[in-house]
Amino acid sequence: MNMWDPGKEAAGAGPGFPTPVPTTTPNSFSAPADGSAPEVTGHLQETYYNLCMEKSQKINSFILHILQEVDEELEKGSEGITLNIAGNSHLMPEERVTGKDFWILFRILKKSPYISGLDVRYNLISDVGAYYAARLLQKNTTLKYLRMTGNKIENKGGMFFAAMLQINSSLEKLDLGDCDLGMQSVIAFATVLTQNRTIKGINLNRPILYGEQEESTVHLGHMLKENHCLVELHVCKHNIKNCGIKQLCDALYLNRSLRYLDVSCNKITCDGMVFLADVLKSNTTLEVLDLSFNRLENAGAKHLSETLASHNRSLRALSVVSNNIQGEGLVALSQSMKTNPTLSNVYIWGNQFDEATCVAYSDLIQMGCLKPDNTDVEPFVVDGHVYLAEVSNGLKKHYYWRPTYGEACTNSPNAGFTLVPVGGHL
Repeated sequence: MNMWDPGKEAAGAGPGFPTPVPTTTPNSFSAPADGSAPEVTGHLQETYYNLCMEKSQKINSFILHILQEVDEELEKGSEGITLNIAGNSHLMPEERVTGKDFWILFRILKKSPYISGLDVRYNLISDVGAYYAARLLQKNTTLKYLRMTGNKIENKGGMFFAAMLQINSSLEKLDLGDCDLGMQSVIAFATVLTQNRTIKGINLNRPILYGEQEESTVHLGHMLKENHCLVELHVCKHNIKNCGIKQLCDALYLNRSLRYLDVSCNKITCDGMVFLADVLKSNTTLEVLDLSFNRLENAGAKHLSETLASHNRSLRALSVVSNNIQGEGLVALSQSMKTNPTLSNVYIWGNQFDEATCVAYSDLIQMGCLKPDNTDVEPFVVDGHVYLAEVSNGLKKHYYWRPTYGEACTNSPNAGFTLVPVGGHL
């Protein structure tokens, strides 16, 4: 596996890139009417402003605003601050953060030991920005959480991060979901994580994979056999089929650290549930399992319910949203909750409800076996018949969007993050 060697990089330039000196662009920051420079008071604000002026780089008013908030926190003596420059924030102006902006941030943050988290999701950071993000993680040993979600860094950018994980010993959570990673970088992450003992959670959702051999799942399975530190793994939209879930299940017989497994939006059927139900009989670590948007059907739901009713006592949250499960399978899952004291969160919306299903889950809620905040359905009665309505709870409700007010990660709508708290939220 060929990886970039940071020791061979050209000064100031990433591999294959020209030296990324920013070009002169108009200043978009609102300066005072008399033409003087905008007021900057805090240390980070001042550093950012001066660097932009020195390099003729356009000032991003949103970054300046966030740095002002960080400066205010630093004046209070705060530590472990997360720098939130998310592109899906309602405060973000039309112009999002680019790779050139990140080059300036790299210059600032590499000497900022009080920053422990960086959230730059859904911006316009390409593989050039990924290069500087990876360099930042080599220079800054206090950064524990990085979220790059939705930035199209592609395979080249993914390889920069994989190489970084060979060196970095501080980062605990890395989110590269929806970044258009390629097969090479996914395999590189799996290979590096067989040795890395610091990363506790990683998100590799929706890579751009070609072929039907499920090669990435083979490598991820091997990684889980060797790695006993990883707690949270997201492999949504990996085109995982029954053969692939078998690879992961074979690893879970040996793995004793993974607590949160996300295999949503794949092609797993009831046959794959045979492997998963069997491993859950002996695995005592896994607590959160996201099977949403597969095709388990009644047979798969029954396999799970039998194991949950009689054997497993570690799983706390299960999502089977939109799996073409009918009343028989849904009722079977509800029955397992009556005998399983550990399973507290179940999410079933998007399946085929009949009256027996509605009555079963209404009874669970009334009996106290299922708390209203721990499921995504709510019973109501019309003309003597029980129905279920959808409630906005789930394992990761605010993953793709942020609320306009309040915290993005609270107990009920984000059960996965609450049950398995590993630093910042993926």
